[in-house]
Amino acid sequence: MAGKLVRLHHSFDRSRFLALEDVEDGYGRWLVREASRDRAIVLVAESGDGAIVGYLYGTLEDMSWEDLRGPCGYLHDLWVDDDARGGGVATALVEGASDRFRGRGAPRLVLMTASRNASAHALFRKLGFRDTMIEMTRELPPA
Repeated sequence: MAGKLVRLHHSFDRSRFLALEDVEDGYGRWLVREASRDRAIVLVAESGDGAIVGYLYGTLEDMSWEDLRGPCGYLHDLWVDDDARGGGVATALVEGASDRFRGRGAPRLVLMTASRNASAHALFRKLGFRDTMIEMTRELPPA
């Protein structure tokens, strides 16, 4: 699923988003390590037959002068397989993360989403998120 997420972002903007070799293996190892951190949350959604159909990865973040943002739960990744979309899986994952972050004292959730991912924008707005920042990228010519 993480490989699909990486490839989707890369398809949106090949200069901004990485295309990594063996992304599934590398990301898998990294996510297992992240899941063991106290400040990380990794949730999975299963279908009725026990197959994993989605996941969410987030971290509890302190105040950031860099981002002019107070403490929060930060949602880094959310993925739901195509066949499971529209059935409430993403909502359940986000609400599950919300409950866990709230229980750890986070007053809000923050996330970034690709500017070209209109379906994600609609989902997050439906779940009560609002637009606050726009990331912009400019490629620099070699020195």
